[in-house]
Amino acid sequence: MGNAFDVIIVGGGAAGIGAARRLAAHGSSAVLLEASARLGGRAFTQELGGYPLDLGCEWLHSGDRNSWVAIAEASGFQVDRGEPPWSMAHPGITQDEDAQEAAQKAYGDWEERLRSVAADSDRASDALEPGGVWNAYVRAIAGFMSGVGPEEISAIDYLAYDDASTGRNWHVPLGYGTLVAASLPSATTLRLATPAERIDLTADGVAVTTRAGTVRVGAAILTVSTAVLAGDAIRLPSGTDPWREAAAALPLGRNEKVFLEIGRDAAFEADTHAYGNLDDARSAAYSIRPHGWPVIEAFLGGDGARIVAEEGPAAGFAHVSAELASLFGSDVASAIRPLAATSWSRMASIGGAYSCALPGRSDARARLARPFEDRLFFAGEATHPFDFTTAHGAHDSGVRAADEALAALGDRRGEAA
Repeated sequence: MGNAFDVIIVGGGAAGIGAARRLAAHGSSAVLLEASARLGGRAFTQELGGYPLDLGCEWLHSGDRNSWVAIAEASGFQVDRGEPPWSMAHPGITQDEDAQEAAQKAYGDWEERLRSVAADSDRASDALEPGGVWNAYVRAIAGFMSGVGPEEISAIDYLAYDDASTGRNWHVPLGYGTLVAASLPSATTLRLATPAERIDLTADGVAVTTRAGTVRVGAAILTVSTAVLAGDAIRLPSGTDPWREAAAALPLGRNEKVFLEIGRDAAFEADTHAYGNLDDARSAAYSIRPHGWPVIEAFLGGDGARIVAEEGPAAGFAHVSAELASLFGSDVASAIRPLAATSWSRMASIGGAYSCALPGRSDARARLARPFEDRLFFAGEATHPFDFTTAHGAHDSGVRAADEALAALGDRRGEAA
């Protein structure tokens, strides 16, 4: 592998691509190493049943300040600013509106109690009402948001995201993953299926070792997930244990998707939403016929995602099929068939969904974002102070790390002049 680069970027997800775009804009040469055979990381659009389905991140959260919106429109991607499907309940479901209102109120009350918990134990489960009848619903929604149960959620961390969110959720019809993967600048040298195995400091920069050889550059930007960083897949320089410890305090939760194809005419209204079972923490949220496509997307978090992660896709299909039958009637079984299921928790190059700070460890985000010896810089959604769990938070962290690397390289060149 050639050595004629200023910066090496490890990881080709939204953070790595954000860093590459920033470096290219400043005329700095970069090579990007991606362990898998594709770009995008946790942003992944795959054509299934003839439709571009997002297996990973899907919504342009806080769309009115989301960096990917401008990138999309500059690149000719359509951005749908309409209301998300969860704002439109499916009209064909017999709903207990009183129960739904009570469950949603219980979730809102839990969020309010988080503010006092944040000043005390910082453990989000302490904000649950003892014996609360809607605690399963709260657990399910917390699982959607964080991928883990309230016992593993820092209240401070949870509120940081919630307070910063603008509530605008937009969509890219061609797929968020398609947009992210298409946004790597042509000036960046790309090496797919090339995992970094070791990173060492050198007298004038960094050496990154792969199976294909060693690349020596002035700086490295490390954008891998916290699951990878806290593990032993990459050997880091001596002295980086605090960074690994910070990553371990920001574990990836479980979030998975199960897709079903609607195989015959059925009473499914397009662009609508349904929720499985208010009394079950494993319940899924269902996006029904998005864009009018004959598809149902089931989103599972926390306890629900554990079914897919630990028991496999067949168990996930069985779980969501049973929930759909309870919502729409037993006849639905003959109208739907399995299409696909994700397995983010089983992917060695990623290891889960998105980061959640453990109780009392919300400061780990800032600690993980610190540069090491002005040679090694860290990015990824987990390093963003309030837009963690999002592709735009990952992108913006990549821009921040690129700016840090450019400043360090500039200072070094100035000293050598």
